[in-house]
Amino acid sequence: MTDIMTDKTILIVDDDPDLLRLLSIRLQAAGYRVETAGSGEQALASIPAIRPALVITDLRMGGMDGLGLFEQIRGLYPLLPVIILTAHGSIPDAVDATKRGVFSFLTKPFDSQALLKQVESALEVSGGSGEENGDDEWRAHIITRNPQMNEVLSRARMVAASEASVFIHGESGTGKELLAKAVHNASPRVGQPFVAVNCGAIPESLLESELFGHRKGAFTGATKDYEGLVKSADGGTLFLDEIGDMPLSLQVKLLRVLQERQVRPVGDTRPVPVDVRIISATHRDLEEEMNAGRFREDLYYRLNVVSLELPSLAERREDIPVLVNHFIAQLSDKYEKRVTGFATDAMERLVSAPWPGNIRQLYNLVEQAVILTTTPIITDALVQRALRGDTSDLPAFADARRDFEREYLIKLLQITQGNVSQAARLAKRNRTEFYKLLNRHELNPSLYKQVEP
Repeated sequence: MTDIMTDKTILIVDDDPDLLRLLSIRLQAAGYRVETAGSGEQALASIPAIRPALVITDLRMGGMDGLGLFEQIRGLYPLLPVIILTAHGSIPDAVDATKRGVFSFLTKPFDSQALLKQVESALEVSGGSGEENGDDEWRAHIITRNPQMNEVLSRARMVAASEASVFIHGESGTGKELLAKAVHNASPRVGQPFVAVNCGAIPESLLESELFGHRKGAFTGATKDYEGLVKSADGGTLFLDEIGDMPLSLQVKLLRVLQERQVRPVGDTRPVPVDVRIISATHRDLEEEMNAGRFREDLYYRLNVVSLELPSLAERREDIPVLVNHFIAQLSDKYEKRVTGFATDAMERLVSAPWPGNIRQLYNLVEQAVILTTTPIITDALVQRALRGDTSDLPAFADARRDFEREYLIKLLQITQGNVSQAARLAKRNRTEFYKLLNRHELNPSLYKQVEP
């Protein structure tokens, strides 16, 4: 039997104290951490706190029986495996239960080795075994103790092993790119490129060339071949954020990439083979976009093979203190300030705030508070002022500077039609420094040269 990490918890549910004790002893001897519940109702109440990797329950119990508990678990935690223990006379019930989704059943009296084998199999399927999930490096940047969020992460870990396209739904600021990167990290493609593209941040006139590349001479200013972002993700994962902003004309080309696994650069008659796994995301309602004729239905179903729904920060309030402390540690180092935390009333205000801007808004508020505080403990008055300032629309300073710089450079290139020397003069920068700025923002001046009719 493989070694098991003891941080994986098994919840045993039975109204017989003797059986609870016997099962606990056998599983603990095998290296598992065990929690117990004397009823189905008690088990349901304890699952959010315990966060078990597996539930083992007796079929016949007073009050909620094992099947009733399973149905509740399946509705709330669909990826949490359940093993049911049953007497010989209830085998037909157990067979029916397995058809409904119960992982397995064991008859009493049970054989210890058979029990341990079933437990190990269930944990391997759920991603809860020590061998398969000995560390959380793949999702290290996603901090949560929320059951709904952990359910999303469990599904992400399971789908990562496949080649299926993944569609991430979530409000702005919920961490869609972080989840996409986590799926990539947990997949067999982890050693290959992860390329993230915000479809709404690239001007429509440039998006086709940026995504699919172009050939030398395809248009005025195309002085060399450019492989494009799809090809640059070859062998790895392409994350298309705000896919709902992609123009219809480019949706057709993206569909071809998914169907034929090849891309045709602008100005080329020959397709180029490409092997990419597509993960896409949007905060838009794409069904509404399809009904309005702004998004192709065939592309939607190609992208939406597996759907992951990110909860808003308001739905995972227990994560706010954990996230806040994580941000404080980062920002204290960044700004070289000794900040140890928020006052109790300040933290209570943070936990109860509406957070329309989600985690991005929370980060911005913590950053503002760290910058402005004159004491190690951030006061409630400072939090109140930050919340009144409507930080949901206030980007972090670095993000604001980057966005302004990019937009400024694009405007210069548009005005000068891609003439770098002229653009550098207008910006009062030398040509070498200006080229460095363009490279930092991955801007190609040739794309801005006027296309001849």
